Amino acid sequence: MKYTSTRDKCVNVSAAKAITTGISPEGGLFVPQSLPKLNMEEISSFSGMTYVERAEKILSLFLTDFSQDEIAHCARSAYGSGNFSDEKTAPLVGLEEGLHILELWKGPTAAFKDMALQILPHLLKISSQKTAEGMEIVILVATSGDTGKAALEGFKDVEGTKIVVFYPDQGVSPMQKLQMATQEGGNVEVCAIEGNFDDAQSGVKRIFTDSSIKESLRRQGMMFSSANSINWGRLLPQIVYYFSAYADLLETAAIKTGQKVNFVVPTGNFGNILAAYYAMQMGLPVNRLVCASNANNVLTDFINTGVYDRRREFYATSSPSMDILISSNLERLLYDLSGCDDQTVKALMNKLAQDGIYEVEAELLTRLQADFSAGFCDDEKTKKTIAKTFKKYGYLSDTHTAVGLAVYEDYKARTGDDTVTVIASTASPFKFGASVLEALQPGERGEGDEFARLESLQALTGQICPPPLMQIKGKPIRFEGVCPAHQMSQRLLDLLGVND
Repeated sequence: MKYTSTRDKCVNVSAAKAITTGISPEGGLFVPQSLPKLNMEEISSFSGMTYVERAEKILSLFLTDFSQDEIAHCARSAYGSGNFSDEKTAPLVGLEEGLHILELWKGPTAAFKDMALQILPHLLKISSQKTAEGMEIVILVATSGDTGKAALEGFKDVEGTKIVVFYPDQGVSPMQKLQMATQEGGNVEVCAIEGNFDDAQSGVKRIFTDSSIKESLRRQGMMFSSANSINWGRLLPQIVYYFSAYADLLETAAIKTGQKVNFVVPTGNFGNILAAYYAMQMGLPVNRLVCASNANNVLTDFINTGVYDRRREFYATSSPSMDILISSNLERLLYDLSGCDDQTVKALMNKLAQDGIYEVEAELLTRLQADFSAGFCDDEKTKKTIAKTFKKYGYLSDTHTAVGLAVYEDYKARTGDDTVTVIASTASPFKFGASVLEALQPGERGEGDEFARLESLQALTGQICPPPLMQIKGKPIRFEGVCPAHQMSQRLLDLLGVND
C-alpha cells in the first residue's frame, strides 16, 4: 500500500516513509491511496482473538512494506508486554442495555493516547531503519495534555530518538502538567508555551515545514518526525480499537453479526473519531458517528453548517484535552469526502490559515452529514453528567467522557435513535481529580495538593486511582521552562544543541 498527501496527490510514498517523515513537505497529511476492505466474515473472526491478534490483522492491511514478524513484534511489544492494566487492553463496560463505554485508558499514562503511543515508537524504529538509516529522529510534539505524556513515556530512552514536547502553560490539568514535568528519560525535553494548544500546534507545524530548520538538523544527522495524530503511525493504531469493540459486542451477544452500532467520540483534534470513520469505510457496520465537543464547539458548528470558523472565543474548560479550535485531522476527512481532491483541500487549508474561516460546498456537507452528527456540552453540564452517571450506574467518568455521555443523551433525545451505542472513554477520572471531585461534591475541590485530591476521590467513590498517577508523588520536577509561542523554533534548536 502506498500513501499520498492531502495537499499533493503526486506524493507516492511507502508506509515506512510516511511514518518516519510525519508530515508531507508541502504541509499536507499522509493518507492511504485507498482503504482496504473487510467483509463480515473477516470482521466476525476477530471475536475470540486477543487485542494483539486483532492489531496484527488490521496493521498488516496498511503496513505492506513491513514483514509479518515486524508487525507482530510491534503489536506484542505494545499490547502484550504488561503495559496495559486490563487483559482486554481496551475493555467494554456496559452501563445499560444498548449503551457501552469503551475504556481506552488502561495504559501507563491513563489516557487513550497510550493506545497509539505505546506502539508508535516500535513502528517508527522499524520505519526509520527502512528509510532513514543513520539519522537520529527528533520527535516533535504539541499537546493539549495527554499526547505529551503518552509520547514522552513511549519514546523514553528509545535508541536513535529525541523527543521535544510543547504544551500550553495554563491549558492542561495539574496532573497532566505533573506527568510531563517529572518525566524521566535521557532523550526527553519539555517546554511550556505562553498561549493555548492551537498556538503550540501551529508552531510545531511551522517548524516542520521550515526548510532552514530541517537543513540545520540534517547537518547534525537529525530529522523530524511527529507523535501527534498528524503522523499516520499515530492514527493507524486507533482504527484497531473500533474493530475490537465491535468484536467484543459480538462475543457477549450484545449485537448480532452485521448489526450496526453508533460510536460517540469526544474529540478536539478529530483524530479519534476519524479512526472510527476509517473503520466504517473499511466495512465496520456503523450507523452514526457522533462528534462530542466541549464549549470550544468549532467541530459541532462545522458538522451542522459546513462553516469552519476558528475566529471565536477560546475557552479553557474542565476537559482541556479538547480545548482546540484548529482540528488538524479534519483535513484528512475533507480529502476523503471531496473525492481525494487535493487542490480543494489545499485551498480550504490556506483559507483557514489566512482568514480563519472556510465553508465547504453543499455536496460535501451532505456527505459529511450522512455519517456524522455533532453536539457540545459546557462545563456546568459536564459536572452534572459526571454526578448523574455515578449516581445512576456507579460509573465514574472523567470530564471528557462526560462530554460524550451528555452529547449522546442529547442526540438520543433529539433523534430517538436507539441503536446500540459505544462511547469512547478517553481518560481516567483521576487525571482530572479536582474537576471530578467538584462534580460529585459541588463547591469541593479537595484539600491540599493534587495527590490529596486523588485520595479524597478514592475515599468518596471507592474507585482505585491508577498506580502510575500516584507514583508521580515525590518525583523531582525536571522541566519548568516557559517560552512565548513565537520563540518555539529557537527554543527547539537550543534544546537540541543545534546552533547555526
